[in-house]
Amino acid sequence: MSKKILVTGASGFLGKSLVQRLCSFPDVSVLAPLRNIDVTLPASVNKTYIPGIDEVTDWTECLVDVETIVHSAARVHVMQEDSSRSLERFRAVNVKGTLRLANQAIQAGVKRFVFISSIKVNGEVTPAGQPFSADDLPLPVDAYGVSKYEAEQQLLELSNSGLIEVVIIRPVLIYGPGVGANFQQMMNWLSKGIPLPFGAISNKRSFVSLENVVDLVISCIDHPQAANEVFLVSDGEDISTTELMRRLIVCLGAKTRLLPVPSIVLSGLAHLIGRGPQAQRIFGSLQVDISKNHKLLGWSPPHSLDDGLKAATKQFLESGNNE
Repeated sequence: MSKKILVTGASGFLGKSLVQRLCSFPDVSVLAPLRNIDVTLPASVNKTYIPGIDEVTDWTECLVDVETIVHSAARVHVMQEDSSRSLERFRAVNVKGTLRLANQAIQAGVKRFVFISSIKVNGEVTPAGQPFSADDLPLPVDAYGVSKYEAEQQLLELSNSGLIEVVIIRPVLIYGPGVGANFQQMMNWLSKGIPLPFGAISNKRSFVSLENVVDLVISCIDHPQAANEVFLVSDGEDISTTELMRRLIVCLGAKTRLLPVPSIVLSGLAHLIGRGPQAQRIFGSLQVDISKNHKLLGWSPPHSLDDGLKAATKQFLESGNNE
């Protein structure tokens, strides 16, 4: 791999790990446009200031001699956001901002645009044993998912011009060292040793480690068969929320007991107190089929789910987040 690659969102959870991996290739030059250029990145990264991402952002100077863009920056899903302007706000960054970058990339002669989308484009839930595939009809539910889908569609339209290749990657929930949000909160709960009522959840969910997502992105940067395709990504092993918690308990060295309270009872209580969306993520199923990745790219997850959980919990324990 010998390229100049621009990575947006380089200060984020995925972007930072991707940049570190790219810097391990001797012939790769990485450019990171950032709102905060004081963020810590490998010394070889060329950091440049960008005020934000919207329909008027000027990327001209950033795109000189760039061959590939990995666009991971986005307005992310905002929990419990209740606003009539929510979709408008997501579109401003995730659709208009993305298309501004893509159009200027075409003018600059960029060859490939790798877009980090979301499994929310497919939908929020699958019947157990009926995973989403990359070629399913998208059914986004919330404003974030809709904005990502709209961006995908417009990028694919641009690719029809033949002036730029587009690759779309839709990860499921990404976890790994430094993970935050709900996954970190779950590790917090489990590390306390307090009995929890999650021992009888029989759903199936796909997860993906940070290292596996990064590895797929690396493959998609220059693989000829990736051009103008959509890929889902997971660790390739689907487990229940109960089994996930059991494995985390082992990795954390915790003594937490999971009590077998029927999930229908817990889900009903969650809906009564207005926690329906959170309940869906705990008790519902969401699986993905990643066989297309192997068929087209020869790609399979290089790291197992257990490897990923060990890495995530090791960093969690070392950071003192469990105290």
